[in-house]
Amino acid sequence: MNVGAVFAFLLVVVIIFLVTRPTSSDPNANSTTAPNEVIREDSHILGEPGATDVTLVEFLDFECEACGAAFPFIESLRQKYAGEVTFVARYFPIPSHQNALNAAIAAEAAGRQDKFEEMYMKLFETQTQWAEQQDSKADVFRQYADELGLDLDQYDADVADPTTEERVLSDQTDGTALGVSGTPTLFLNGELLELRSADDLTSAIDAALGR
Repeated sequence: MNVGAVFAFLLVVVIIFLVTRPTSSDPNANSTTAPNEVIREDSHILGEPGATDVTLVEFLDFECEACGAAFPFIESLRQKYAGEVTFVARYFPIPSHQNALNAAIAAEAAGRQDKFEEMYMKLFETQTQWAEQQDSKADVFRQYADELGLDLDQYDADVADPTTEERVLSDQTDGTALGVSGTPTLFLNGELLELRSADDLTSAIDAALGR
């Protein structure tokens, strides 16, 4: 299968997910929420901040199959809107996913060494190798930390530090308060998006950019 066919297949998966994902039962889920609730000072920005005030926030679970399917599409948006839109990743580990919390803690520990984005990429690029398994993959994530050139003593200390898990769970708490009920869930300029297709997302971004 050529690269174009693979991308087309993944795009179809994303569209199917966006159409069928359960929506929040919160009657206020579609309302605009305060930006400081959707983004915190310590929220992780992917790449460089955009030059405009347009911000796309994704609440994600590294073990979530739908998040893994959406990952290439989100990456394509980052390329398309590079320099214009700020992309933010926030944690929302699903309790039923055995290694979702471990993966998020690994990403947060990497972030403490300024390697969040590298671990973010690594976890999604290798998701099929470790996800949907019942045994802990903490050792796998530690191997990724080594491959990324992290100081492993510092990494181990940060993984064991209760404040690292607390940081992850604070994102989850925010997400729940904002009406997040599944992953991936996207907010554009503080507004929870209800999407029917991938084109809806690009159209929403273009509209926010005044196009």
